[in-house]
Amino acid sequence: MLSFLRFSRFLTLPVLFLSLGLSAHAVGPKGDVFVGYSRLGTNAFYPNVSGLNGLEASASLKVKPFISIEGDLSHYGYGAADTTPKTTMFMVGPRVTVGALRFKVFAHALVGGQHSSNSGGGVSIDDGALTYAAGGGADIPVAPFFAWRVMGDYIGGIGIHTQDATKGRFSTGLVFRF
Repeated sequence: MLSFLRFSRFLTLPVLFLSLGLSAHAVGPKGDVFVGYSRLGTNAFYPNVSGLNGLEASASLKVKPFISIEGDLSHYGYGAADTTPKTTMFMVGPRVTVGALRFKVFAHALVGGQHSSNSGGGVSIDDGALTYAAGGGADIPVAPFFAWRVMGDYIGGIGIHTQDATKGRFSTGLVFRF
């Protein structure tokens, strides 16, 4: 009997934490984390710069049904020459998501900043600007907590050095949902 009491006392704390965690998960915030490849359109931030390859990461946290707050960090210029400006962007904003059967479609509007710099060539660039993005995408389920994301955005900015400051961005990669 004494060993059963010790065993039940040993199980009480984990069972309590598990039940609190499940109930908090049912009513608490949910979100996702995305990591993937991104392609920025030609002349997006500087003239005569072809499309840039990059990496993008974002995270969102659900604040209301269908509405999340999203943070997006991306870096472009991988594999480009030293004279080509490397660009890093960070943006935040709301996201609206709808879906059924784990398939999700979303739209977002983000605002933040970008910084571009190069390390070679005749013209040195070390500059930043206000940046915004509007777009959306779809999450296609691949496993219980994972999905594959495909999305597109229009990227623009204020203080950018091109006449046409609005360009496209395509991204795809893995999403972890929690």
